[in-house]
Parts: sequence; C-alpha cells; structure tokens
Amino acid sequence: MALACERIEGFAVDDDKMLLYLPLAHNFGRLMHLIGARAGFTTAFCPDPLRVAEAMPAVRPTLLPSVPRLYEKVHTAVLGQFEHVHGPRRRLLDWALRVGRRVSELRQAGLPVPLGLRLQHRIADRLVYSKVKDKLGGRLRLGISGGAPLAKEIGEFFHALDILVVEGWGLTECTTAASVNRPSRFRFGTVGPALPGFEVRTDEDGELLIRSQTVFAGYFKDEQATRQVLGADGWLRSGDVGSIDEDGFITITDRKKDILVTAGGKNVAPQNLENALKTAPLVSQALVVGDRRPYVGALITLDPAATDGLSADQLEARVQKVVDNVNAPLSRFEQIKRFTVLPRDFTAEEGEVTPTLKLKRRVCAEHFAAEIEALYRD
Repeated sequence: MALACERIEGFAVDDDKMLLYLPLAHNFGRLMHLIGARAGFTTAFCPDPLRVAEAMPAVRPTLLPSVPRLYEKVHTAVLGQFEHVHGPRRRLLDWALRVGRRVSELRQAGLPVPLGLRLQHRIADRLVYSKVKDKLGGRLRLGISGGAPLAKEIGEFFHALDILVVEGWGLTECTTAASVNRPSRFRFGTVGPALPGFEVRTDEDGELLIRSQTVFAGYFKDEQATRQVLGADGWLRSGDVGSIDEDGFITITDRKKDILVTAGGKNVAPQNLENALKTAPLVSQALVVGDRRPYVGALITLDPAATDGLSADQLEARVQKVVDNVNAPLSRFEQIKRFTVLPRDFTAEEGEVTPTLKLKRRVCAEHFAAEIEALYRD
C-alpha cells in the first residue's frame, strides 16, 4: 500500500514534514506512518487531537493527513472571521476569493494559468491567503482527507485560498485506501481515481467493487461473512454505492448499509439509537442522522396519547430526559448531541415508511431537510 502511494507523483516527497495525529491503530494513520518511513520524510506525532492547533505552528507541516472534522473546524473558523470583515478589507477579501476561484477552476481542468492571473494570485496570497495558511503552520503543501466524506464545498473553499486538500477512499478490508485524488490531478466532490495496482468497478446495483493485492483474505473464523463481501474472483464488495466517470474519478453517492460515518470518521449504527429512543412511551418514531456531520442528531416524533396536557417546555424537558438516558451508556461519538421534535409523525401516506413501518431514510431526510440542517447550525 505504501508502495502504491509512493508511485503517485507529488503525493509524498523526501523533504516533507508530516504532522500525524491519527491513531496508529487506525488503518489511515498506519498507512501514513509507513509512507513516511518509505519515502524518508520527517513525521511529527501529536498524540492528542485536541492539541493539533497548538502543534501546527510548532511543526509547520507540509503534509497533513486528517479526517474531515479538522478541515471543517478550520473552515468554520475562517468563515467566522470573514464575516467580521467590512469596508475596504472586505472588498480586498472578495477580490482575493474571486481570483482564487478562477485559478482553482483552471488547475482542476488541467489548464495553464495566464501570467496576469498568476500575478494577481501572488498578490492575493501575500495579502489574504497567507493569513489562513498560517493557521495550518504556513508551509502546508498538501492536506489529505480520509476516513469519512469531505464536503465538496470545503475542498473548493480551501483551494480558493491556495490550500489543496485531496480526498481518498477505501476500507479496512483492502488495507486502507483504494483511490485518492492526485496533487496534479484532482476533482473536488470525488475520491479520485484508483490507486496504482488497484481496480475499481461498479456492480449492477451501483456498489463499488475493489480488486488488488491488498484485499484481505477474509474475516477471522467467519466464512459466511467473508463470502458476502469477497468473491472467488477476488473482487471485494465495498458497501458503498457510487459512480466512475470516463476519466476514472470515483464519486460516492450513497451507503449501501445504514451505518452512519460522522465527520470524525466514527461509525454509528442509527437503528440501535432509534430503537432505544422508541422504548420511551413518549416517542413514536425517531430518525438518527449524522452521516458526514460533526455529531449525531435526531428527528423525533411523539405519541399523541402521551403528550396530552403537557406544555411545550414540559415536552422538551421530557424528551431531553429520554435522550439523556439513551446517551448514558454510550461513547461520546455515539451520543445524540442535538434533537428536534417534529410536528407530525412519519407516515406511509407521505411515503416515509414502508408497510411494515420501517423508515425510508432518504425520503424522511428529504422531507425534513430544513430541520436536519437546523440541527447543525451554531
């Protein structure tokens, strides 16, 4: 795997300095650690993810592998600062972002940047982009995002500020990565082309299949589970649904299973939480959300028979108690951080539940998209 990444031009160079905070028990962290040893660059370890911001100016990394959450936090912080800029400085900022977006579009298309635009870009870098780059140590050459999906808008935002964050994709069963965007060939919103030595294709139902020498031999003492994901021809079922364009760029469009992957790369089983919530008499239905999000949230509907005579404040307090009880035995990343009570139940008439009352997650999420977005506003 490290050899495959080494074959990607510009992915890792011997004078890089990498800041590694990912746990070495995680495949992503282990891969980057091994790449460092193979390429011969310096690796600085940060054992506490909460101290990455403190480590940045001390290490001044050129290479930063991370789960999306770190980039999301920087993105949020930078946008917050931009909102407080007014007058001439605001006009300068808007101009610099326009220049950055034009340069980004050309680079994504593999086209040359005209001399005049290059000069504007250098001025914008000195006056604007460098201020953001300093937050990442001032020397970042390449950010790498994996473990969970990175929003296209965040990748585009950073690149407009002359900071390239490339996204990759893979799974433990194929020893970490199967694809990644290249420093010189990338498209935001995709996870890049397959790595050297890897084959990726789609099955009839759109599931992405992977074949390479790094695909595992099977699950320990579980032949049945192995047969479900690994064919005799060596193709591994990823469990992700996606598409591959004519240039080989892979786009993940859905998750075949319902497991949520938060922005921090943590896997959460929503049905377990939903079933726990529904054990409370007050709760009729629950939809747990959090895929690609910084934390787990929930949409909750109430049983009218249990709400009679209760004020809005009393209902809120009682639902909060239900959520607290569900959260009590769980790890922090599994816990429901925010919830909202919907004005009606999910219904078959609206196409939100099956005849057996199982939730149609995508339909529910589309119908209550505004409520879900509200869960993630500051």
